This record gives sequence, structure tokens and C-alpha cells, in this order.
Amino acid sequence: MNMLLKNREALLVVAILALLALITLRFPGFIQPANLGRVYNDTSILIILALGQMAVILTRCIDLSMAANLALCGMVAGLINVALPGLPIPLVIASVVALGAALGAINGLLVWKLNIPPIVVTLGTLTIFRGSIFLLTGGQWINAHQMSDAFKALPRADLLGIPALSWFSIAIIAIVFVVMTRTAVGRAFYAVGGNPHAAVYTGIDVGRTRFLAYCLSGALAGFAGYLWVSRYAVAYVDIALGFELDIIAACVIGGISIAGGIGSVPGAVLGALFLGVIKNALPVINISPFAQMAISGTVIIIAVAVNARAERRKGRVILKKAEAH
Repeated sequence: MNMLLKNREALLVVAILALLALITLRFPGFIQPANLGRVYNDTSILIILALGQMAVILTRCIDLSMAANLALCGMVAGLINVALPGLPIPLVIASVVALGAALGAINGLLVWKLNIPPIVVTLGTLTIFRGSIFLLTGGQWINAHQMSDAFKALPRADLLGIPALSWFSIAIIAIVFVVMTRTAVGRAFYAVGGNPHAAVYTGIDVGRTRFLAYCLSGALAGFAGYLWVSRYAVAYVDIALGFELDIIAACVIGGISIAGGIGSVPGAVLGALFLGVIKNALPVINISPFAQMAISGTVIIIAVAVNARAERRKGRVILKKAEAH
């Protein structure tokens, strides 16, 4: 049991399997492969965003503006498509990814150069990004009939029987995994979060590293903005309102330490999938929305408690034993 508690990914796999078993008792069809594929597809955007948030949290920062970034980039993607319906979709995607990265860079610069607390910066930019959507549109929606067929079709396109949206999330998982485990930037994220003072002595620029983490989270939010708007075929001011809480919850459940320096790509993915299973299963078994909120909150608290237990340092335990004598 102790080994299981120490291995957060294994613990999450067991928790997801147990959750699926409980759901099956009420609704056997839930675990059909086709339905599980739909659950993954529905969770794909959350997975992409959780990976961006993970990079930021690893550096002892946080990005509360990701959902607002997604909303602004999604609206811009819709506006581009309405104004230039013949523009190739890859160019639309590249435009909003660049915009998202630029918005993330604003967060990173404010944290880096002005030394403003990340939670304050991103709360402010969250409001600015949401307000910018209203300024761009006057509160008007972009509906499905205004979007080109090609714009709406990409996330739904099938490849080997799997929707493109799922393939996009799989590709992002692979890319972020390589960045985190095989590059100097990824190692710097962990070093800065683990001990920023020691990181300086190894030649790592802490501010620049945090800036790059925000750029990554912003770019992924921009990409997710296109996927969200094209998939649901609607763009409006309140897209993904409150979704930043789900993003952070996925990271916490996945074992990403809010204190920085601890976490993994598989953990973030499994945390998002755990939330995805809950959100897809609870309505099916007739759990009220209010109970769903309570259950989600309880899961987050339990995850934080497990994280805190796992992060206890052995030195503290030894000290307690010494004091006992």
C-alpha cells in the first residue's frame, strides 16, 4: 500500500478503474470501448490545458488566465474565419497559437520583470482577456452558420476511427513529455520549482524560465481556443467560464505540487482523465449538478491531502523521532 501511495500515477490508475467499476454497477454501457473513447475525446481539451498549467505550476507559479486566454483566442479564430472564410485552417491555428503565446508572455513578463505575484498578475489578465472579447464583439456571438465547414470539421475528422481532437491531445502529450524529460528547458522548470536559489547557482535564469512556462501555457491555451470554438461551433464572451478551476484541479489530482518542482506528464493526463470520467459519469447516473460540485471539491481536497503527505520530508520525521527521546 505504501508503494502505491508513493506512485501517484499507479494510484490514479487504480482510482480510475475503481470509479469505472462503480459506475458500471449503475450503467454497464459506460465502459463500452466506444463510450470510453468519447470520454477521452471530451477530456482532450482539458488534458491539453492541464499540461500547460503543469509547466507553470512546476516553476512555483500559477496561471488563472488560461480559460480566458482560450476564450479570447477562440473568439479571434472565429472572427478570422468569418472575415476570411477561405483562409487555410492551419494558418488560423498558427495565428491563435501565436496570440495565445503572446498573451502568456504578458503574464510571464509581469511576473519576471516587475516581480508581481503570479496569482495577482493572472487574476488581472483574466479580467482583461474576458473584457477584450466584449470589446472585439460588442457582446455578439459567432454561431455555426457563420463558420466555414472546414473550420468546424477538423476536430471531428476521423483518423483510424479516432477523432482528430483526440489525436491532437495525444500529440501534445508526446511533445510536452519530450520537452519535460529530454530538454534543458524542461529540466529548468523542475529545478526552478524545486529550489530557485540553487537553480541560480547552476546558471538557470529563474525569471526567464518562468516566462517560458507562461509562453507554453499560453500557446496551448490558444490552440485549445480554436479546438473549443470549432468543436462546439459557437463563440461568445463566456466561453469556458470557470474552466480554470478544472484545469488546476486536474493538475492537483495528478500530483502536480502547488509548491513547485514535483509532477509529471502522465500524472497531469491521469488527473484530467479522472475529472473527465467524473464529469461524464455523474449525469448518466442521475447525480444532481450540486452533488457533482460537492464530489469534485471533495476529490480535490483529498488530492491535496495526499500530495501533502507524499511531500513530507524525511528530515522532519527524523526530527520528530529525536524529540521523542
